[in-house]
Amino acid sequence: MNRLDQKLRELKQEKRSGLVCYFTAGDPGFVESSNLFSQLGQAGADIIEIGIPFSDPVADGEIIQAAHIRALSAGQTVNKTIELVKEIRLKDNKTPIVFMTYLNPILQYGFEKLVCETENLIEGILILDAPLEYQDHFKLILNAKNMHLISMTAPTTPVERLEQISASATGFLYHVAENGLTGGNLNLPNLEKKIAEIKPIFNIPIAIGFGIKNESHVKALANKADLIVVGSALVDTFFKKGVNATLEKVRAFSQVLKQTK
Repeated sequence: MNRLDQKLRELKQEKRSGLVCYFTAGDPGFVESSNLFSQLGQAGADIIEIGIPFSDPVADGEIIQAAHIRALSAGQTVNKTIELVKEIRLKDNKTPIVFMTYLNPILQYGFEKLVCETENLIEGILILDAPLEYQDHFKLILNAKNMHLISMTAPTTPVERLEQISASATGFLYHVAENGLTGGNLNLPNLEKKIAEIKPIFNIPIAIGFGIKNESHVKALANKADLIVVGSALVDTFFKKGVNATLEKVRAFSQVLKQTK
């Protein structure tokens, strides 16, 4: 098992939902990212999701779009994102790391090259704009290195499509809470119904992301979703208030999940 598999097993044994923390690599700079990311696991992040900066992040809202632009302006690249993970692993060799990316930057860099260079450093990759029908090649490369291609679904994904995705999904499923961009608004009753619909179809943990902004959202989803992804709220805090305030917010989210069993 890789770090992600081990963490998911631990969460199941503890009978609690896990906290996934998203940040954009190199925002607002490489040193700042390295400093924060190296402390996330200790602060309570169960999984770290690192966005590879891209000039046209069409699925992201204003907060994360701005983070991509800042990171690119600071000189962040795919290669520097790999270097960033190497630095994190010097201080935290336990917390699972998953890349979140668009196709363009990883195809330009070379997908097989990326996977080879991150072997034993990260546990999986989520490609936002890779349709199911084009994923087999990526899965083969990742599986050979004991890594996961993280599958995604949306509120509009029909049952037949969910079943197709579930047939080859590994690691965990990332379900987008609301149609739209990251940082949008949650409709919790509808989301809870959708989670109940998805869970019997998949035999892997279900992560919920997009629009989870505060402790009340986290508490409402605790033990309904297996993993809860917080992105925009943390990215915004990091940019405006710095490392310590961000770690404090991570601790607060983590405590909510540990107390809600």
